[in-house]
Amino acid sequence: MAAINAMEKKLAEYKCDTNEAICLKLVRFPEDLEDDSTTFHPEYSHQLFGDDEVAFGYKGLQIQLFCSAGNLTTLLNVKYTSKVTDTIDCVEPDDVESKIREIIPARSCSNTEDFVSLLEKEAKFKPFGSLLHTYSVHNEEAGEDITYQIYKAEMSCAGFQEYHERLQTFLMWFIETASFIDVDDERWDYFLIFEKYNKDGETLFATVGYMTVYNYYVYPDKTRPRVSQMLILPPFQGEGHGAQLLEAIHRYYLTAPKVLDITAEDPSESYIKLRDFVHAKLCQSLPSFSPDQLIQGFSHKMVEEVQEKLKINKKHARRVYEILRLHNTDMSDLEHAKAYRLEIKRRLVGPYKKNQRELAKMRKCLRPEELGNQMSQIDLQTQHEELEKSYQDLVEEYRRVLERLAQA
Repeated sequence: MAAINAMEKKLAEYKCDTNEAICLKLVRFPEDLEDDSTTFHPEYSHQLFGDDEVAFGYKGLQIQLFCSAGNLTTLLNVKYTSKVTDTIDCVEPDDVESKIREIIPARSCSNTEDFVSLLEKEAKFKPFGSLLHTYSVHNEEAGEDITYQIYKAEMSCAGFQEYHERLQTFLMWFIETASFIDVDDERWDYFLIFEKYNKDGETLFATVGYMTVYNYYVYPDKTRPRVSQMLILPPFQGEGHGAQLLEAIHRYYLTAPKVLDITAEDPSESYIKLRDFVHAKLCQSLPSFSPDQLIQGFSHKMVEEVQEKLKINKKHARRVYEILRLHNTDMSDLEHAKAYRLEIKRRLVGPYKKNQRELAKMRKCLRPEELGNQMSQIDLQTQHEELEKSYQDLVEEYRRVLERLAQA
């Protein structure tokens, strides 16, 4: 038994956390290859390395997956200080390189010198598709404004399909349920953000992030663009690029008369916060969302205006109304605060009323002991407490949106 425990302990030394072992980098200059400050790591690696996100068989494992900043030309190197086969017979390490190659293009580099030589071609890389929007973000460290551009690309653009194969690899590392899309389906739209920067007197472009949108058919003659996957690469996160991108696609689809509204597929909490901010920003200047209209309550006029002018559906319009109504409510005034609270709770109480209707039905068909079990699950006091908590959590979310609006 002692020998078995000793062996298990020894084997455990050859387990590596793949989220730490995978080193990602967007390379602009050759010196970036040795600069640890430009390295970032995945949030997820379970799709390749299992739920434990562990690679077995190595000590000091480092999986270098470096990309040129613009064209995303990829370099893959696997390094380690020792391998399990060096000291233990009949135990095979995981083939980590093969796992990585399952998701990166076959033409990726494995030689650093070849990769560095390809960096020289970055000056020839230009964004794909048509320019939709240009904006700038002040960089405190550089002491200057950095220019960014948003493009809409087509799979028919020369070189874009190959570029997209390299770009979509990042989804696996930063979206928990990511999957690759069918690029042969023409109903996909692609939106990309690029940074403009200078290198040796030339203007170059670096990839910042992207979004895919699928155009669903709506009977009889409309479409409903649905945001599928959105990613801002880690070196650019926290700078407002997601909001710029989402606002840009709203403005793009405004020009399409057959677009009904814009939705999202299984949105994450971070996406919902982003959408709240963008929708509130866009709606606050609309006549139907003026302070005197907000105080009168949620109206059909609001629904019509946001649908027509911003392609926002009724459900999201209601949420924007609640955010902007909070902004225009003096919560220190007990009467105004109560009116706002009741307005929100009337919407939130829907599921609880449904439970009461179900309880009424159960009273007619369940035996007393069965009814007792169900009633314990639908306790009114508990429901009141949950409703109050839901309200407080929602107000906290709305306050964060308003704080960001105030800084915009």
